[in-house]
This record gives sequence, C-alpha cells and structure tokens, in this order.
Amino acid sequence: MRAVGLGFPPGGPVARGGHERSERAEPVSSRSPGRRDDPKVIVVDDHELFRQGVVGLLEERGIEVAGEAGLAADAIRLAEGAGPCVVLMDLRLPGMSGIEATQRLTAVAPLARVLVLTVFVDDQHIIDALLAGACGYVLKDAPIEQIVEGIRAAARGESLISPRIASRLVRRVREPCLMEESVTREPLTPRELEVLGLLTRGLDNSEIAQALYLSQHTVKNHVSTILSKLQVENRIQAAVRAVRGGLV
Repeated sequence: MRAVGLGFPPGGPVARGGHERSERAEPVSSRSPGRRDDPKVIVVDDHELFRQGVVGLLEERGIEVAGEAGLAADAIRLAEGAGPCVVLMDLRLPGMSGIEATQRLTAVAPLARVLVLTVFVDDQHIIDALLAGACGYVLKDAPIEQIVEGIRAAARGESLISPRIASRLVRRVREPCLMEESVTREPLTPRELEVLGLLTRGLDNSEIAQALYLSQHTVKNHVSTILSKLQVENRIQAAVRAVRGGLV
C-alpha cells in the first residue's frame, strides 16, 4: 500500500525512529497561497521525508501549509499563533505523543482542529485519539484526496474517518455494551463527577475551575482523587474509562 503517494509502506520507512530537532518547527515561508475556502494546515510528523512529502502534496492541491513540526510541543506553539487551522497530527512522536498533544491543543488553541494521520488501526489508538479531541482519523496509506477532504471537513467542524477505521467503529458500536461491573472501588462524589465530565471534554484545570467556580488547587485535588479512584495514571485514561463505564 502507498503512504499518501510517497511510496512508503505503513510498516516501513514511515515508522519513526529518530528525534527531530525543534528548530525544524518554523512557519513555512515561500509557499504557494491556498484557495480562499481552504484552511491553513500545520503538518506534525517526526519523519522529515514523509512530512515534507505531505507538505508538497497539499500545496499542489492549493492547501496553505502554515507550519510543520517534528515535535508535539512545537506543534502546539505553532497552533497557538496560527488562529483557525487544521493540525495534521501523527500519533507516534518523540517526547509527547500525538494523543496528549491533541488533548492539550483543545485547551490552548481552541480554534485549531486536529485530524489524525497515522498508521495505527487498533481500537485503543482510535478511541484515545477521538476522546482526546481529534475530529477525524485518516490512515497514512489513504489517497491524498481523502486526506485533503479530511482537512476540509475538519475546518467545517465535521468529521472524516478512513473507511477501514469507520468499519471498526461500526462493529464496536454493534457489540453488546461491555460495561465494567465496578468502574471504581470507591464511588465518585457528585462534584468529582462534574469535574470528570469537564475533564472528558478536554478542559484543563483552569477552565474546570472557572466553570465550577472553584480554585485551581481544589480542581487539582479533585483530579488527583479521580485518577486514584478510577485506578488510572493520566487524564486521557480517565476520560476513556469514564466513557466506557458510563460515568459521563
């Protein structure tokens, strides 16, 4: 299979190994202007050759590439200053994963929309990415036209999911609900459930504090207690467990 027309098989050269230097994350200049109805795009992938190939293919189709990055932290910085844009996000990145970056972007760059572009087709990555705030999920061996349509759909506030991924989700929905008999050893309080609901929507501690008229210190304590009761290590795992367990 092709990886967006570059000749890279999903399990071959697109697999990430080296770390990209942060200085590569710079706004792209001297790019051909995009059409008025197309969004700006930031391409995030630590495989430089693949990333540059995607940039070239997008520009050939009139998509304005506002920046590119090999590290999630640099992508977040670019998105914060880009205004409305679509972030084309790989999931396997050095340091901070694409899933964690997606969750952070929903808080610090609310005008950005994340479209995942990855080789992962397993349920866990799909669910984690969508719960983190991604509005689409496209595979790297998809035709470039499908990726462009995913970008345009994301900009419109819609979702596009690769057909192979969609079929997996349909099968998952049709399965009997696998509710855990005991999601927590100790039940969450009404306030903790409120915090968990906002956490699942991607809000950070300051936003949760503002929404519930609490101090950030109090919210931090609630989140710590929630993680302990749900027996998870981070906010993303808490969100997944909450959705699967019917808590929110």
